Amino acid sequence: MPERPLALFAMSTKTLPSVYPAEVLERLRASVEVDPSLVAEDFRDPRVRSALGRAEILLTGWGCPLIDAAVLDAAPRLRAVLHAAGSVKGILAPGWWERGLVVSSAADANALPVAEYTLGMIILAGKDLFAARERYRSLRTFPVAEILPGIGNFGRRVGIVGASRIGRRVIELLRPLDFEVLLADPYVGEAEAAALGVRLLPLDALLRRSDIVSIHAPAIPETHHMIGRDELALMRDGAVLINTARGSLVDHDALIEEVRTARLSAVLDVTEPEPLPADSPLFDLPGVFITPHLAGSQGNEVRRLGLSAVGELERLLAGVPLSHRVDPAELERAA
Repeated sequence: MPERPLALFAMSTKTLPSVYPAEVLERLRASVEVDPSLVAEDFRDPRVRSALGRAEILLTGWGCPLIDAAVLDAAPRLRAVLHAAGSVKGILAPGWWERGLVVSSAADANALPVAEYTLGMIILAGKDLFAARERYRSLRTFPVAEILPGIGNFGRRVGIVGASRIGRRVIELLRPLDFEVLLADPYVGEAEAAALGVRLLPLDALLRRSDIVSIHAPAIPETHHMIGRDELALMRDGAVLINTARGSLVDHDALIEEVRTARLSAVLDVTEPEPLPADSPLFDLPGVFITPHLAGSQGNEVRRLGLSAVGELERLLAGVPLSHRVDPAELERAA
């Protein structure tokens, strides 16, 4: 039997058992030599340094230290970095592509639970569930068999801000349902929007027309507080803002002002800062439903990330193109 290539884990030891539980680790060991007791949380560790010199594959994840030029110099046999998490932007120093490295990411796998969370919140928001729960809890009764006006998801307009990986998954999940989906993204043209099955609009027009607005744009300097006082003022009365992207995309002070008037409501899985200060008004405003950054992979969903990395490893060793290979040019555009 030919000698199996050596792989080295580079991630947090706390998260490794969730990402690579026993059955996933067993499948991994069928392809490579790997020691789950040897994990690179610090590339300066002598044992890690020794393994790095022989490793052909780095299996990275949350908590991976920076893979810089010095680390790559110490790993002359390294040919692939397989990341069981989202973006590799924070773990790989620029120029890695010049070394001929193959890099893949489980960002698609991590996008799915965020999209599922978003879909759930869109459906619940369309039913006015959050306000209805507060009314029921306060009054302890409700008029039986009354048809409530102004709620429901038939023909509800959902505005997607950003055709990111997650934004596209949300659009895909909405497609079989009776929503009208709008999209604002300066990098998407009419033909691509038509292929996605959405109506392309400038951001201001989308905000004016949407019943529910869901943010899926990247956190870059140009998008800092992209939803601010002026943008919130454009949203129609009773509209709902959902943010599962990054807290910095929304001006929280402006949002608090709007929600206090009961004109808008919000679902926030991300905030700025994280966690919020204990005295933040966002905790107590009845128009805000806030969750502790849990839309991404949690619990049994984390296993999906490990399976994604193992699948990429098997394709790599079989000489088959990787399904989730990172494009350096795309990574640079997102920087």
